[in-house]
Amino acid sequence: SHVSLMAGASGPEKLDIVVQSIRSFPDFPIKGICFHDICPILKDPKALTAVIDLFEEHVRQKYPHVDLIAGLDARGFLFGPLLAQRLGIGFALIRKKGKLPGPTASVSYSLEYGSAEAEIQVDAVEPGQKVLLIDDLLATGGESRTLAAACDLMTKQQAEVLGCLVVIELKDLKGAERLKPNHVFSLVQR
Repeated sequence: SHVSLMAGASGPEKLDIVVQSIRSFPDFPIKGICFHDICPILKDPKALTAVIDLFEEHVRQKYPHVDLIAGLDARGFLFGPLLAQRLGIGFALIRKKGKLPGPTASVSYSLEYGSAEAEIQVDAVEPGQKVLLIDDLLATGGESRTLAAACDLMTKQQAEVLGCLVVIELKDLKGAERLKPNHVFSLVQR
């Protein structure tokens, strides 16, 4: 069980495991960009447990009345369901347009080169539900715009956005400022 994997570890010890499990690849995918790779977290059950433990602790303290976790396509799908299961609540997928069956709602948003749409199944979230959004990384303008669009989509569906959760936030790119008034909680700041 998850309890035995990290039993007795403190918050700082868990965070240290997470930090050590993030690999950086300079000049990937293009020159001048440093790619922060979360794959080692997924490979190591202790590191993955530490991520979910830290998110769970934060959510239970700050958002005890959360009803739903919504994850962004695609890496939000890796952490979101695990956190939702721990909290005993549901998980909803926010996908790129055209990937979900049945009645959907969407919002369009601009990216550096063109536009995109975020979409959710209409019955995935109910009016009045308190929702936290989750993704792996908040870095570029594109990522902050995607997360902002997901917040807008929740609001459009009459849900209440409590905040956003990310594993890594690249502070100097000021993504969190673009998401105001929605609060961003990140485990690791680079």
